[in-house]
Amino acid sequence: MTVSILIVDDEPDVAVLFRQQFRREAREGAYVLHFALSASEALERLATDIEPQLIVILSDINMPGMDGLALLREIKTRRPDLPVMMLTAYGDEERRRRAAEYGAAEFVTKPVDFDFLKERLRRLHAPST
Repeated sequence: MTVSILIVDDEPDVAVLFRQQFRREAREGAYVLHFALSASEALERLATDIEPQLIVILSDINMPGMDGLALLREIKTRRPDLPVMMLTAYGDEERRRRAAEYGAAEFVTKPVDFDFLKERLRRLHAPST
């Protein structure tokens, strides 16, 4: 079953990196990657039906305008059951604490360990038993 991942980051190079790292999974039909360059764009995408089924949002924390923590709070208001993983180059405890408090499923530091990330995604994608 193919599922969608929405990646939110204000750096356009992130989309290139994720496309490279998920090339095999995309080719095999496991994931469809969607991208938003801002929190507001992510909320617009979330308001429309992302197909196939959206299973997770990966969001940077440091973005201009609405940051990733504010986005996380808004997503949890609209879609409380949708997992959100926070990505950041700054792994300080205050951000981790706030992300956990706001309902983040995971906190991933940059540079992203894609093996770790893919394992976490496999757990989300695995059928419930």
